[in-house]
Amino acid sequence: MRIGIDSYCYHRFFGDWYEGLQRDPGRRIDVFDFLDIAHGHGVAGVSLEAVYIPEDDATLGRLADRVAELGLEPVWAWGHPDGLRSGTDEAAAQDLLRHIGIAKRVGATVMRICAGSRRTRPADWAQHKAKLVPMLQPLAEAAARQGVVLAVENHIDLLADEMVEIMQAVDSPGLGVCLDTANNLRMFEEPVAVAAKLAPWTRATHVKNVSAVRGDPRSFAFWPSVPLDAGLVDIVAVLGHLRAADYKGLLALEIDYLDPAYGEEEEPQVARSLAWLRSVL
Repeated sequence: MRIGIDSYCYHRFFGDWYEGLQRDPGRRIDVFDFLDIAHGHGVAGVSLEAVYIPEDDATLGRLADRVAELGLEPVWAWGHPDGLRSGTDEAAAQDLLRHIGIAKRVGATVMRICAGSRRTRPADWAQHKAKLVPMLQPLAEAAARQGVVLAVENHIDLLADEMVEIMQAVDSPGLGVCLDTANNLRMFEEPVAVAAKLAPWTRATHVKNVSAVRGDPRSFAFWPSVPLDAGLVDIVAVLGHLRAADYKGLLALEIDYLDPAYGEEEEPQVARSLAWLRSVL
């Protein structure tokens, strides 16, 4: 396992923040600035949120060259914010298909995808599965033909057992899991138990920790991100399950909505989390 950073840690600086919870930081970075930041942290790899990256030929060529020059292992991250809209968006599926080629071009063999989000999840699991599996099957086959694995994130839209059902139903080397270590706590599932179930299919990660505040536990704001060593998720136990499953990919740090108790600046918490993760490994 190797340490990485997801560019979503810096989403505010890409012009994307949670309205009512976060503020415009007053300055912007681009993906090349992010690569320099990641390289400065001495990580082995990066997860690159596609939504923040122009898709013109010159940018993608420069990106591929810079990733290789810095010796960073890339994961291409598609699907922010709603992905395939829980199997209902054919245009999104075609966009995902196109991005498999982009992932390969920038040197990624794993492409994080979102099947949906908390906004798109149907109430009925049978209906959800009936839409999602037929959409994922040809996409996974197309990815496998190009030597890419689509890693479905548990994106506050799928419970652990539902994720397992999808992996078993599609049953393709082109499909795996992007394990977010904290998201299923936001769905009231115990994170270590989730990791135990999903570790055999895990091909990418978001290593994230969260705390809890007063208010409605069904709301996103109830579960803010915190440094990896300071939250409710037993990250060490999660890593144990990944080791047991012989996971060899990136441990990509992610901070989404930073707990206001830690201020507004993500960078000190990124540094703190990476230092702790190195000490654990």
